[in-house]
Amino acid sequence: MRSVFAHQAVLFMTPEADIGAPGAAVTSALCTHWGRQRPCSLAPHHTHAARDGGEVRIRVVFAVDPAHESAVRCRIENALATGHLCGPGVANTEWQLCSCAPTAPTTEETEQVTRQFPDAG
Repeated sequence: MRSVFAHQAVLFMTPEADIGAPGAAVTSALCTHWGRQRPCSLAPHHTHAARDGGEVRIRVVFAVDPAHESAVRCRIENALATGHLCGPGVANTEWQLCSCAPTAPTTEETEQVTRQFPDAG
């Protein structure tokens, strides 16, 4: 059975940068490509990004077998540490990773993931 986990990061991005790009990089790392149909087989996940000036806060909530938690976190961190994403028809988006760490999922996040993926919980 999968458990629900969360990971958070703080990035620096220019005001015109697409704040969706880091989430696409995470999806690419977890699902092999951001265009993949859901759910991601390794770790179904949801990424939320919020901008505050040049700072962008990213939260990734994912469901995975606890034995694979550290591997998923490593993929998330590596994707964000690359600092860029260039997709077809999309301008290159760059960012600087300021911090990245595990965090506890909120009750609402856990409920959302367990509704979407019944084998999580």
